[in-house]
Formats: sequence, C-alpha cells, structure tokens
Amino acid sequence: MTTLDFVGFYEAVSWLKILNAKENVSWDLCAIREEITDDRGMTIKIKYIRPDLSKYDLIFIPGGMSTRELRFDAEFISWIQTARDVEYKVSVCTGALLLGAAGFLTDKMATTNSAAYELLIPYCTEVVKARIVRDGNVLTGGGVSASIDLGLYLVESLTNKELVKKVQKMMDYPYYQAGKLSNIFMQYTGDEYC
Repeated sequence: MTTLDFVGFYEAVSWLKILNAKENVSWDLCAIREEITDDRGMTIKIKYIRPDLSKYDLIFIPGGMSTRELRFDAEFISWIQTARDVEYKVSVCTGALLLGAAGFLTDKMATTNSAAYELLIPYCTEVVKARIVRDGNVLTGGGVSASIDLGLYLVESLTNKELVKKVQKMMDYPYYQAGKLSNIFMQYTGDEYC
C-alpha cells in the first residue's frame, strides 16, 4: 500500500474517538499477513489476520501499486467480499480497484487515482474524475492526499460541520471545505471544490 492513503484517512477519523464525537468508536488494522510493507519500505505490524469483515460497520481500503495485482488474487478478493453487508465501504486511490474486484462498485459511480481511471472502468457504471465520490454508502477518493479530505468528509457525514471544522483545526489542515459537498460527488477544479 501507499502509507499516506491509509494515514491521511486514519488521522481524520481517529478524531471521532479522541473528541468523543461518536460512541463506541474503535478500529482494527486487518490484513492477510502479520506485516505489511508499503511501497517505500516502511513496515506496519497487523494484529488481525484475515478476520471476517462482516462484523465491522466500515471497511477502508488504501491504494498502492500492489492493488493492480491483488484485484486478480481470488483468495484476497474472497476475503474482501466478507464485507458484503458492511454499511460503509470506503477506499482511496487504487483501493477502488479492490472494491471493484469484490463487486462493491457494481452500479455505482467511483473514482481512483487519475493514473488508474482506465483500470477502474470495468468495475463501476461511471468513473468520475473527482477528489471524492459518494454513491450511497460507498465512498471513493482520488489520488493519495485525497485520503485526508475523504476522512474529513466521513467525519462531517457522521457528525456535523462544526465538528469537522474542529478536527481540521486540530490537524492544522485548512484545505477541506466543510459544508460544501454534494451528496453524490465532489470535484476539485484546481481553485475550489464544487
């Protein structure tokens, strides 16, 4: 994976617990092996190996170069498919390829890293060239740093505009525009979100 894909989202959503914004907030780092090495050589230890993902309320799948191969790994995709009934399915960057390979983007709009738009086409009804795309409770983020905005968007969706502004301040991240997101997707035009 690409670590910023994961850490940007994690940093934002972890404030739900820190600020006691929602009850019973917890998370597990799950994978198919005990250690995950990112595309730059950093290794992360994993506590939960191949758990049944159906017990979660949300799954989050980061991207990285390995997603291009993992989407064809039947055993890995079968594990992701245990999240079939999970309420929120979220990915950033090429993590969308894994959501797609698991069948979670069927009849959905989605986005991914701009370098992988063509790879996402077979998995969804429309690839939207946007920073964040929400179609129902499936949320996909564009390139790597979109993970921060995606995390903040989820915080705002689960709480309110005032809380997400507080989280932004705690993160010293002024770029997210609270309250300006459409229900379906957000596009970044270079100057502003629309």
